[in-house]
Amino acid sequence: MDLTKKILWIIAATVLMTQNAHAQSFTWTQSTDGNVWRQSKVKTTKDKASIVDAAVKTDEEGMAFKSWGTCFNELGWDALNTLPATEQEKVLQMLFSPQGDLKFTIGRIPMNANDYARSWYSCDTLDGDFGLRFFNVDRDMKTLIPYIHRAQKYNSNMTFWISPWSPPTWMKTNHHYAQSSTPTNGLKKELEAPTFKVDQMIMDSRYLDTYAHYFCKFIDAYKSQNIHITKVMYQNEAYSFTPYPGCTWTAKASALFNGKYLGPTLARLHPDVALYIGTFNTNHKDIVDSIIGNPEVMKYAKGVTFQWEGGQIVAAIRAKYPQYKYMQSESECGWGDFSWKAAEHTFGLICHYLAAGCDTYTFWNAIIADDGSSTWGWKQNGLIHVNSKSKTYVLTPEYYAAKHFCYYIQDGTQLIANCDIDGKEPIMVFKTNEHNILVIAGNFTNQAKPMTIKIGKRYLHVILSPHSFNTFSGNK
Repeated sequence: MDLTKKILWIIAATVLMTQNAHAQSFTWTQSTDGNVWRQSKVKTTKDKASIVDAAVKTDEEGMAFKSWGTCFNELGWDALNTLPATEQEKVLQMLFSPQGDLKFTIGRIPMNANDYARSWYSCDTLDGDFGLRFFNVDRDMKTLIPYIHRAQKYNSNMTFWISPWSPPTWMKTNHHYAQSSTPTNGLKKELEAPTFKVDQMIMDSRYLDTYAHYFCKFIDAYKSQNIHITKVMYQNEAYSFTPYPGCTWTAKASALFNGKYLGPTLARLHPDVALYIGTFNTNHKDIVDSIIGNPEVMKYAKGVTFQWEGGQIVAAIRAKYPQYKYMQSESECGWGDFSWKAAEHTFGLICHYLAAGCDTYTFWNAIIADDGSSTWGWKQNGLIHVNSKSKTYVLTPEYYAAKHFCYYIQDGTQLIANCDIDGKEPIMVFKTNEHNILVIAGNFTNQAKPMTIKIGKRYLHVILSPHSFNTFSGNK
């Protein structure tokens, strides 16, 4: 090689080395139906693209995420106990360990029975027990509390929040857990105007004051079991008319109970427990506005939570009330088909709620058995699907939709860009606690799609497979 060529070769090699020195390497994790969690390597380049899907700077700041979580239900406990002991531990490790797949750090606890309880119950069934002398969590000591203790074995720092589906029946106008009659639930008479206009909680000061203290009794009982409740919500889905435990509240009654009873009682007896208003499953902004904008409620409330139809108004409500924290309180459960389409829906929901400003996301049934039926017959999906006959389990498509987020996004990870959140090609860009870039993208179309993310002065170019979940984890 003559001197001129040698010099040119050295210059070219130096340029290439310089470019590579500034290139960021990403681990690309991709999942498609039947072929999940495939990993490869890809690097950024200086090659520009005519279309850039998102552009970020490495020093950008964004909204910090806080927690992933799930609800502890009795039927989930039963499904777990169907499995051999060693398999049970594997499942719990995947869900709750900081070294596991989903790394759940927060748990939802139903106060009294919900629709995935073995049967309907409350913690005080004595009619007129305004002193709560007969309050107890004996039922929970056999199911939910040991379930939670098993999770705490893998993460002793978990925190918890509570919401009732129904007050005790003696506190309700219809004296029944359910709201809508079915041939099997024993409720004979239905309300004519079940939602928005009717209160099923007895709106008498003795009942409201007792109910506020009921929450505090529940917090105390669980604290004695080393289960620390840090958030309280007054009602699950006050805008559903259910054949399972439920309770409708008008906006006026909701504001009265939270602002005059529950808020002050918590502040006095449990000042370390935050009052969140929810869980809102309505897209009627005026209703939500009239509750969380009530001056008495605003004295005590720290946050607002949304699920189902309520997710449609999170961004608008947050824009008006930026002083509150925002949570997604229940992932939508599907219809028991455990399909890839259902998983795409969940992937999209996660994108939607995080983009709208929620710093916590709560999944519904983490573990579910057989056809996923509740005690009243609704077949639902879950993250881990147990076959009670063979005593085996599988990780569902929805599990991988969750894992593409939960495995990488932890407390403090910041969302710095997003696009096409409610379409079929959602893209989200995060900055990790280590200041690395994390890109999460879905392609729910039938065609492969190019994606380009500009990171600083460089570009990440990839082709996303049809109906795929994708996570790009950057390494400096």
